[in-house]
Amino acid sequence: ENTVYGLVEIHREQIRGENFIANPGCYVTGATLAMYPLVKEGLIELDSLIFDSKSGISGAGRGLKEGSLYGECSESIKAYGVANHRHTPEIEQNLGEAAGVPLTVSFTPHLTPMNRGILTTAYATLNEKGKTADLAAIFDKYYGNEYFVKVLPVGKMPETKWIQGTNYVVLGYTFDERTGRIIVCTVLDNLVKGAAGQAIQNMNLMFGFDEAEGLHMLPVYP
Repeated sequence: ENTVYGLVEIHREQIRGENFIANPGCYVTGATLAMYPLVKEGLIELDSLIFDSKSGISGAGRGLKEGSLYGECSESIKAYGVANHRHTPEIEQNLGEAAGVPLTVSFTPHLTPMNRGILTTAYATLNEKGKTADLAAIFDKYYGNEYFVKVLPVGKMPETKWIQGTNYVVLGYTFDERTGRIIVCTVLDNLVKGAAGQAIQNMNLMFGFDEAEGLHMLPVYP
């Protein structure tokens, strides 16, 4: 039996009524949603994709691992899984599907001394088509009707505290004319949209419920 990849915002119709859903990785959700519209519309140089992510300590689970103890992580930040993190092929799968050709990305995760949340900063070089595109219209085309994805006005960047305890993804972006690159930031709660919340969102679709059923939580902020 086929298993559908459960990132609702790109595979909603395939998920409905299915029996087996592969729930996406937390890092992958933020990275994929950051660049999917731009890749799908053919606006970027496909060999220029770079993803830099920072995650809270809860992303490692509750196992007793020395490197994940708060006393070890507090007052520090570190990169890990550099050049070999297990989520990299998943990002490449999603964006390669959008592009219609296989592609390679650079992805580096970091561990930060906060309980929960992921901030992903994605970089890509816009091609000639991309440099003249209406980027606001592109993001609105893909996410304007999405309940759980909020796109900020150009130049405004999101913060992890805005989505704590929710199933939302908040996306901000800007175009750097000096380098010709677009910079996209996404934030999500690794324990909700990055895990259990997304599983509930998938379950709701599978069984014909309202997609947001049980997920109307407000952020624990301010």
